[in-house]
Amino acid sequence: MAVGEPEPLAQEAAGDAWDSAVRAPAVRPFLLTAGRVAGGGTAPPLPLETQVVSTPAGLAALPSLTFEHHDIVAACRAPQSVAELAAGLRLHLNVTRVLAEDLRAAEYLSIYVPNIRATHDVSVLRRIIDGLRAVPD
Repeated sequence: MAVGEPEPLAQEAAGDAWDSAVRAPAVRPFLLTAGRVAGGGTAPPLPLETQVVSTPAGLAALPSLTFEHHDIVAACRAPQSVAELAAGLRLHLNVTRVLAEDLRAAEYLSIYVPNIRATHDVSVLRRIIDGLRAVPD
């Protein structure tokens, strides 16, 4: 036993407290993306409102996908925005963007980027605000 290491009996007595002190609290985002950033430097990152949906090839590949890739393809059975996906899976937004781009390249996801003019149209924003105000409390 090395100097400064707890004795085996002390480790067993501490139980879960010892395990949680040794284990890392979570996987770091840069590990999930291998250090890549959204957009990859060649294109801008996917906008928050971009809709993503699983393809038949993606659903067929579900058993062979790993961890976050599996969760993203499974969650995208119904179309949803990148922001909703990140929130639902509790992933960092930029991690979700990078992984969604990877899955699109593998043809496991279809990505629908909205018309930028429509998303910045003031009349559309006013209709959304009016609709939200009309929702009863």
